[in-house]
Amino acid sequence: MARQLLATKSIAELHEQESTGNQLRRALTATQLTLLGIGGIIGTGIFVLTGTAAANHAGPALPLAFIVAGLGCTFAGLCYAEFAAMIPVSGSAYSYSYATLGEGIAWFIGWNLILEYLFAVATVSVGWSGYAVSLLEQLHIHIPSALSSAPFGTGADELHIVRTAAIINVPAMAIVAAIATICYIGIKQSAVFNSVIVAIKVTVVVLFILFGVSYIDAANWHPFIPPNTGKTGQFGWSGIMGASGVIFFAYIGFDAISTAAQETKNPQRDMPIGILASLIICTVLYVLVAAVLTGMVSYKELDVAAPVALALDKYPGLHWLGIPLKLGAVAGMTSVMLVMTIAQARIFFAMARDGLLPPFFGRVHPRFRTPSTGTVITGVSAAVIGGLFPVGILGELVAIGTLAAFVTVCLGVLVLRRTRPDLPRPFRAPWPWFTCIAGALVCAYMMYSLGAATWWRLGIWTAVGVIVYIAYGYQHSCVRRTVSGAAATPRPA
Repeated sequence: MARQLLATKSIAELHEQESTGNQLRRALTATQLTLLGIGGIIGTGIFVLTGTAAANHAGPALPLAFIVAGLGCTFAGLCYAEFAAMIPVSGSAYSYSYATLGEGIAWFIGWNLILEYLFAVATVSVGWSGYAVSLLEQLHIHIPSALSSAPFGTGADELHIVRTAAIINVPAMAIVAAIATICYIGIKQSAVFNSVIVAIKVTVVVLFILFGVSYIDAANWHPFIPPNTGKTGQFGWSGIMGASGVIFFAYIGFDAISTAAQETKNPQRDMPIGILASLIICTVLYVLVAAVLTGMVSYKELDVAAPVALALDKYPGLHWLGIPLKLGAVAGMTSVMLVMTIAQARIFFAMARDGLLPPFFGRVHPRFRTPSTGTVITGVSAAVIGGLFPVGILGELVAIGTLAAFVTVCLGVLVLRRTRPDLPRPFRAPWPWFTCIAGALVCAYMMYSLGAATWWRLGIWTAVGVIVYIAYGYQHSCVRRTVSGAAATPRPA
């Protein structure tokens, strides 16, 4: 079994798998990939987590926390771009680690990507439900709380029923079902829908920056870095680092671009452009929003569910932006769910292609040329999770699963530079010994900052994954059959 876990797939084998069997439709351009990345990044992080990070960790220095998190993601993004151009196949970090670090690590990463994408769809659907219900209330349309609240919650780190009145979160389930339907119909339709949504939410974010800047009170920026309270992570420089771990969720999504490599017209050129352009654009927007927000409102007041809305409500001259802002928040979260659903279905597709999941996960619709079964499974699972559980129990799990994948990709680039320097690299990460190591260290530190409880949950998720791998993946692995067949072939005399 040890030999099996270390077995890798060659780049040629990955390309051969992509060119035979179930084929996905190549329809995406560099612009659409960039919009896909922006669609996956701008959402819950900018509309929800900014307030918590400022009030409890960074204070007015919140822009610095976004820069730290953005740097970690940029280092990882450069590594993703090298892999995506060199190995333009579906499966993202899962496929990359299969080609460099062996099947055991590939399974671990694939299992964590399921944790990232599937649970992210559910997490964001709950936030979408809250904004949508609030927006409908302003339009005098009331949805009973029993049908818009999760019946389960967390208390003392244990799952429990929080209210008998809450039945299920219907809006959360409905939006997941609608998104899954769009993804089922086709990647081109999904990209067009995403482009419209991205235009809406970026417009709202830019409007907040342009109109909010005139309401900045410079006194709210002093002291820019509040003194540490004596506890690690509460203000001071440790608070900035702690905030970067909290708001890392804001950057989840750019890596989803690499899962669509098989549906990109020119992946060697377009994948690096899409990954890096979306990261740069979103980081600039995040830093500007954080600066304007903490200038408009004292960071001590921002520990609320909708901090950007709070800033607008504080100034009568900005009340007109209230409804557009909520529309932008709803649009932002919609596109995040779209991108995550696309990504998760393609992770299922790649793992089924390799024999690590049952074949039905990899079925492609004969007409739409999309991974139909994987999309349905993603939609149903995320709808159930989003309908029953609140945001708090899911968010940090999503972050730690993503960071584990980022660390692996950064290290994988170094491994492949050493073991296969001859491979053609249409895009090369600059200064690899700095970029890759810095990316791995920054992401590992953010993992560390998430706390012991999240590590325990990751351990439980990993243990379940090991059981699934032993029970099914190891027995049906394509690499195992290849290795076993080669071992059984008699050598010539």
